[in-house]
Amino acid sequence: QAQLVESGGGLVQAGDSLRLSCAASGRTFSSYAMAWFRQAPGKEREFVAVINWSGTSTYYADSVKGRFTISRDNAKNTVCLQMNSLQPEDTAVYFCAGRPGVARSREVDFGFWGQGTQVTVSS
Repeated sequence: QAQLVESGGGLVQAGDSLRLSCAASGRTFSSYAMAWFRQAPGKEREFVAVINWSGTSTYYADSVKGRFTISRDNAKNTVCLQMNSLQPEDTAVYFCAGRPGVARSREVDFGFWGQGTQVTVSS
């Protein structure tokens, strides 16, 4: 059974950095586009970043561009999200998601989801 498991969340202060990881198992995700989404309290889940299957193409939400970096290691079946200069508005549950084929940024385009990891940024 395909599974995505996120890790690396935690409580940090504004300006700090965190690195989230997503470990894929149960199938080979090397041909999948992988993405990160987040959901803040009381808000809908929103797109953060996506990377294509080979890691040669990435796309970011404007709110995180220049601060966050998505990367992948297909040999290890992992996807990471490096988050720098974190702000309180980045507080959310962060989800890893995968889809076969081309990279997309819409939640409805992704069929595989992890359970999420909490990121809390204090001011």
